[in-house]
Amino acid sequence: MAAKQSLHPAVVEGFISPGAWSLIENNFSQYAKDLLTKVVRFVVEECMPAEELYESQISTDPATRWKIVPSIVEELKKKAKSQGLWNLFLSKHHYPKHGVDLTNLEYGVMAEILGRGHHFASESMNCSAPDTGNMEVLAKYGNEEQQRTWLQPLLNGEIRSAFSMTERFVASSDATNISTSIKQEGDEIVINGHKWWISGAGDPRCKVHLVLGKSHPQNQSAYAQHSIVIVPANAPGVKVVRPMRVFGYDDAPEGHCEVTYTNVRVPVKNLILGWGRGFEIIQGRLGPGRIHHCMRSIGTAERALEYMIRRATNPTKKPFGKLLAEHGTVVANIAQCRIKIEQARLLVISAARMIDLYGAKAAQSQIAYAKVAVVNAALDVVDHSMQVHGGAGVSQDFPLAGMWAGLRTLRYADGPDEVHLQQQGRRELKRSEQLWLRYDRIQERSHQLLKQYNVTPHL
Repeated sequence: MAAKQSLHPAVVEGFISPGAWSLIENNFSQYAKDLLTKVVRFVVEECMPAEELYESQISTDPATRWKIVPSIVEELKKKAKSQGLWNLFLSKHHYPKHGVDLTNLEYGVMAEILGRGHHFASESMNCSAPDTGNMEVLAKYGNEEQQRTWLQPLLNGEIRSAFSMTERFVASSDATNISTSIKQEGDEIVINGHKWWISGAGDPRCKVHLVLGKSHPQNQSAYAQHSIVIVPANAPGVKVVRPMRVFGYDDAPEGHCEVTYTNVRVPVKNLILGWGRGFEIIQGRLGPGRIHHCMRSIGTAERALEYMIRRATNPTKKPFGKLLAEHGTVVANIAQCRIKIEQARLLVISAARMIDLYGAKAAQSQIAYAKVAVVNAALDVVDHSMQVHGGAGVSQDFPLAGMWAGLRTLRYADGPDEVHLQQQGRRELKRSEQLWLRYDRIQERSHQLLKQYNVTPHL
């Protein structure tokens, strides 16, 4: 018999189920296993204990709320960087010049661990959105000057960034509707547009926006009309109009902002990749990014389930004379939450593995399945946890309401559920001809067998 292997600390800590680990362990290098151990310890020992401190360091004064970043974040960044827990999202396989020697699967599991903590857990390791996607864009599509000017400071954690895509006055779920004007005038590019839900634009450390706009509206292909331009956050004509609230949360000091660009002028060298290449870039950006969102969402769901279990076993909470854990509906809901988390994780593991083996384009379907299913599963888990907590579950005394608000928003982010469902439904329907041909072959063979054995069918 083979010797029984010792469980990884991530499993021992309850961060990854034994079943999931058994499926992925052989696809983890020893380097990745060691790094995962360090990630678990850092999140448990450094990030999670600092959550209340972080919240207390966010200013409640409107005059400074958007100007002061909690100092604990920079302290954690220094600690993480000194331990080699830095830029883990950027794969050396895809970005040899800047990347870390991790696969999407390996980093995906680490992103789940980061999702257990407050969002600054990801930031402490320089692995938070929208910077991750922007760094991937600059690493993959940026030229040497663009990388030197913007990518390197982002990789160093010296600045932050925004990805400026969604627009207020168009149906942005269909990205071809994006109408921000990008025009070349001499050796400059002029940008005019009105954006909103631009994550990170309110952060005082945000120094650059990657702006998607329409540069070639006359192109016959709707997918070759848009370009992406690098715009310094302090360029004349860039205005952060207001932070948007998400179910009442403003997410200061980063925010999700309404931004206008009025006759903003940047040099032509700020164009990324080339004219009309915007859709190519955003597809390359969003694939792996959706997987990162999914894994962090699973981490959030796991933490919500932990809150639920603690609440259910809290001896001070005994409705009708019994622990909540002694009520059958609560026990059943805990079990259902575990099942949903395990199902969701398997979808993400499948998508991450497909990206590693065949690339993001080949994994489009798996990414879409995960994007839709994972967030909805996580929302169900958080909702059950909130219900067990009663009024406390929707209060500021627990993070559950904030978790729910963030997850609910992800049903819109990176393409709303309906768009992905429509695309995947069409892909499934394309199989109809093949299915009918196979059905006809089976029916023909069935008739032959009936005739051969001289049998009259019952149906």
